[in-house]
Amino acid sequence: MEIMLVIVLCCVVMSAYFSATETAFSTFNRIRMKNIAEKGNKRAELVLKLSENYDTLISTILIGNNIVNILASSLATLLFAMWIVGNEGLSTTLSTVVMTLIVLTFGEIVPKTLAKQFPEKFSMFSAPLINLLRIVLWPISIIFRGLQKFLSKIFKNDDDKGMTEEELISIIEEAEEDGGLDEEEGTLIKSAIEFNDMEVSEILTPRIDITAVRSDVSKEELAKVYAESGYSRIPIYESDLDNITGIVYYKDFFTECYHTDTPISEIVKPIIFVTKTQKINDLLKDLQEKQLHLAVVSDEYGSTAGIVTLEDIIEEIVGEIWDEHDEIVEEIKQISEKEYIVSGKANIDKLFDELDIELPEGEEESDAMTVNGWAMDILGKIAEEGDSFEALGLTVKVLKMEGRRIENLHILDTRVSEDDEADDDAAETEE
Repeated sequence: MEIMLVIVLCCVVMSAYFSATETAFSTFNRIRMKNIAEKGNKRAELVLKLSENYDTLISTILIGNNIVNILASSLATLLFAMWIVGNEGLSTTLSTVVMTLIVLTFGEIVPKTLAKQFPEKFSMFSAPLINLLRIVLWPISIIFRGLQKFLSKIFKNDDDKGMTEEELISIIEEAEEDGGLDEEEGTLIKSAIEFNDMEVSEILTPRIDITAVRSDVSKEELAKVYAESGYSRIPIYESDLDNITGIVYYKDFFTECYHTDTPISEIVKPIIFVTKTQKINDLLKDLQEKQLHLAVVSDEYGSTAGIVTLEDIIEEIVGEIWDEHDEIVEEIKQISEKEYIVSGKANIDKLFDELDIELPEGEEESDAMTVNGWAMDILGKIAEEGDSFEALGLTVKVLKMEGRRIENLHILDTRVSEDDEADDDAAETEE
């Protein structure tokens, strides 16, 4: 009887081992384990090797777990039958209840909880034994692997198993919440992921903001433009901005042209033209290959819609880059819990992301890329200072105009949050 009791206890311990091993191997951080293995840890190398054939591993764990659980239950039934003689029904019932509680608590819940807390450590601890059991139970597991393949052929899954961009971003957001990534790191990674989907139209400097000079500009006038703008590259055009012919670099102008007899035309560098729908990752490659820093964006009529620089592209990944000549502008400035001062130049998608706004189902997304365009679309006219409107739970008021463009506007978020609803419900309950 004592031997049977010891065997039952050993089976419960092995059940805990198998349960913890399953959890550890399904939750350990693969990148962290690779780093440990690269430092020469043999157990970490074994963990990675076992995880590469996860189906065989999980078959071994399940076979072993079921063997020890069935053996423990069978022996426990015999033990209770010996202890409670003459009442087979009571002994069987007590055996079932006791073993269920023991296996559930000490063979499942406790070991899985601990293994989830320390998956890397436990997977390395359990790797040698589970590898041995994998070899010993191989004849049995191969039968189940064959059955699994057979069932897979019958119940085919045509879904794409590749990870989507949305799923990857969700993983990054979870890592931020868990503290594995800080906010800046998460933002940088998400920007890099979304980089491939962005088009030139989303980052271009519009035509009205282009600083350029005519091809017949004097050297003194060009020097003055450099001094006032702070730019290191100035586009050159013939007759108007729809005929940009090239670009003059600050360094070339002041070292090779200014105060010399060399005409400006001899230092004009070529420029490339792109469409508004071109992906910025493709444009980045073009600029790198041609060793250029600026491209002219043409609209559907062949006119100049704006320009886009290498700096504009890089800023989409790393954020705004300010130099000593730039006036630091905060496009979306929060002035209170639900109030914002927003630049008309701000990207409308970034504003919606900042305010956590999702368009209602069935409502078409605006074609406008900027807050200025979005506001004009809703107003249905050229805005004037003091104009206001309500949309998407926001109360918007135009504060300042620059010509026919909105310089900045005031936004009040009038949506009721879940916290506000909870406070209102609590107040009603108290009343």
